[in-house]
Amino acid sequence: MKIAFIINDHDTEKPSYTTPGLGYAAYKREHEVFFIGVGELAYTSGGHMSARCKSISGKSYDAQETYFQAVQKEEFQRINSKDLDVLFLRNNPADEINDREWAQNAAFVFGEIAERDGVLVLNHPSSLAGAVNKMYFQHFPEILRPKTVITRDHKEIEDFFKQQKQKMILKPLQGSGGTNVFMMDKNNVHNLSQTIDAISRDGYVIAQEYLPDATGGDTRLFLMNGEPLQSDGKYAMLQRVNAEGDIRSNVHAGGTTEGKKITDQILELAEIVRPKLVQDGMFLVGIDIVGDKLMEINVFSPGGLNMMGKMYEVDFATEVIKSIEKKVNYKKMYPDYLFNSRLATL
Repeated sequence: MKIAFIINDHDTEKPSYTTPGLGYAAYKREHEVFFIGVGELAYTSGGHMSARCKSISGKSYDAQETYFQAVQKEEFQRINSKDLDVLFLRNNPADEINDREWAQNAAFVFGEIAERDGVLVLNHPSSLAGAVNKMYFQHFPEILRPKTVITRDHKEIEDFFKQQKQKMILKPLQGSGGTNVFMMDKNNVHNLSQTIDAISRDGYVIAQEYLPDATGGDTRLFLMNGEPLQSDGKYAMLQRVNAEGDIRSNVHAGGTTEGKKITDQILELAEIVRPKLVQDGMFLVGIDIVGDKLMEINVFSPGGLNMMGKMYEVDFATEVIKSIEKKVNYKKMYPDYLFNSRLATL
């Protein structure tokens, strides 16, 4: 099959990231693999998606890092949506805030064009467009979520702070990687107004209940087709531990990782989110868990799959590619019968 991955930019995509790992897994299974930066997408006069992309073939590599480094050295070539079987949207719109606002929605728009050409688009582009900020999370059952208000109004946030006994988390509605995440309590209440102002410059502010279990970090679990991703009986999950003195467990923010065993509580949380993810065509997502609550659902470019594979000495990326192969076969068996949103999570 011919599979293309949309990334933010070739210059910022690191060879150790999850998307190059998925591409490497597909390459090892002798598929044609292409990488497209958001800025390299185009619309043709014939009504198709086209793109400048990078690809490599005919060579053997012993690791995803050496594979992707070789890809990055290749010259650009052009591909058309008519030539593709699969388009995997793996760019993160939050990384484009401030610098490239035009790039935030581009992948969804071009993904819908590719979908019209019969390309299998993952995750489902229309659903991704509706999940471009953390408001998507609020559509899941309340039992899963910490108490939350989303507003730009200082008084609402101050009232919520009092209701939470002067301890809460503030973060932007749109963002990732632990950027602009603050824990507010009685010790720094004098900075509350200033902190709200800083976050609200880029949009809405999320004020969220503080969970004491967060001091131990959070658990990242991958879900594929709405189910916990497994390989050889191992679950694609890890514990992200906060750096000392930091409330953020994101690896980009200095957090560390360690192995984590599955529990009935984690499986129950995953089961509660499954119906909506399946309905929305969210093929591969990462959920972040603290205690008995879900902190976030990453539907764009959840990372850490490569770290999990090394940690448990299994190949999660290949399981993802095998699932995509099945979808391509289903599409061939049932032409014009299966909608993209349904096929995405079959």
